[in-house]
Amino acid sequence: MTDAGPPVVVRTATPADFPAVAELTVRVYVDGGFTGASYAPRLADAAGRAAAGDLLVAEDPATRAIVGTASLFGWQAGPEWSERAGPGEAVLRMLAVDEAARGRGIGAALTRSAIVRARRMGCHRLRLLTQPNMQAAHRLYQRLGFERAPDLDWEPEPGIPLIGYRYQL
Repeated sequence: MTDAGPPVVVRTATPADFPAVAELTVRVYVDGGFTGASYAPRLADAAGRAAAGDLLVAEDPATRAIVGTASLFGWQAGPEWSERAGPGEAVLRMLAVDEAARGRGIGAALTRSAIVRARRMGCHRLRLLTQPNMQAAHRLYQRLGFERAPDLDWEPEPGIPLIGYRYQL
């Protein structure tokens, strides 16, 4: 059994965090093979995500390094960020955990924080989209109580399928 390390602190990102958030998100999604380089500017837009919603970071308390991030948007953020969410819905997007920090519960901590924050926003549902090949993410969401929602599935671009999950708040 290995030491999983100290728990992380999940908090709202500050502007000083934006470069680390941008680098981490691009590294996880582009370098991890989940999307192409053409989507990198969108992934790197930490300031835009923070302005439109709640940009979360998971910080390692021992090193102060940003080891994870996620974005939470209320339906009011509009289609640019909240995709096709309806009134009373929040959307979790761009969850990314540093590969070296995986297995410590960081993705779960970020997702749980998003659930709490979505409730505080007065939302009745949290939804998200993920790629079919993100199997570890599927297991995480199901373990936390998200239900597979095929009615949310869509292709933002031909050949890029996304599958939906929802969580009743």
